Amino acid sequence: MQHRYLGNSGFKVSELTYGNWLTHARQVDNKEAIKTVKAALESGITSFDTADAYANLEAEPILGQALKNERRSGIEIFSKVYWPVADKKPNDHGLSRKHIMESIDGSLTRLGTDYLDLYQAHRYDYETPLEETMQAFADIVRAGKSLYIGVSEWTAEQINAGAKLAKELKFQLISNQPQYSMLWRVIEGEVIPTSKQNGMTQIVWSPLAQGVLTGKYLPGSPVPKDSRAGNTEAAVGGIEKYMSDDALTAIQKLKPLAQSLGLTMAQFGLAWVLANPNVSSAIVGASRPEQITDNVKAVGVEIPKEIMTQVDQILAGFIVSDPAETKSPPARLV
Repeated sequence: MQHRYLGNSGFKVSELTYGNWLTHARQVDNKEAIKTVKAALESGITSFDTADAYANLEAEPILGQALKNERRSGIEIFSKVYWPVADKKPNDHGLSRKHIMESIDGSLTRLGTDYLDLYQAHRYDYETPLEETMQAFADIVRAGKSLYIGVSEWTAEQINAGAKLAKELKFQLISNQPQYSMLWRVIEGEVIPTSKQNGMTQIVWSPLAQGVLTGKYLPGSPVPKDSRAGNTEAAVGGIEKYMSDDALTAIQKLKPLAQSLGLTMAQFGLAWVLANPNVSSAIVGASRPEQITDNVKAVGVEIPKEIMTQVDQILAGFIVSDPAETKSPPARLV
């Protein structure tokens, strides 16, 4: 496993981050979840991403249980705040000072740790003054509850505004967590250039486009009911855009490129996102330990320029690149 700096900081993260969004307390039982976390650790993964909203407060405790005997200084734990959880009372949503302060204390308790390495704004809150949000994050850093602060799915304009306020408050936004893959490239036009200007890098989610880039969905074949595409709760992040026979046919044409590098389709997709110098880490989820050990083989792979060009040519017409696709809910849900 290799590590990269996160933003313009001295903080390093593993090139693959283990995430438990759709697995812990959902798709796998606790025993298997802990086995998968152990496989990640044995594979050299040191970074772990979760959120209070994952499985409505139930995912964080499982990750905490799996990591409880690890040397705390040897791992990096990330969580997030924004979405409503629990009973969904009026203040259980957004980025108000009240919600941020109560949420981080809850996350620390559920994860069984005294501090987070990275606390992230899970979306942008249009109903709370940004000054209030950033002051709360500054106070969290000063209290030692989180060492660093990041955001997720913020637009370039929002990143600029947040980074400016953070600087005034004597701390730094160091990361953004957006969706990014061969098929979903909406951050390339505005978010990545703006992140570079502000000393931020990306921790990307859905690097395999919700599993579509593994090649497991075949044109003309029914979608398995137990798959991401067949599960209406799990099928997010634009997966429906890629499920046409034309798109799936194009994706199958990537297989010879992957094979030419000695990679599986999944490894190829991960290596592709890691080829972007502004990407510090790609989040991978897994329901079985062997999926993790397979994914790790993507680390350190260099993809020749001619193959990168061929990817663009094969997927032309199916790539989503409109910056307007980076969005947060216009209003709170509670």
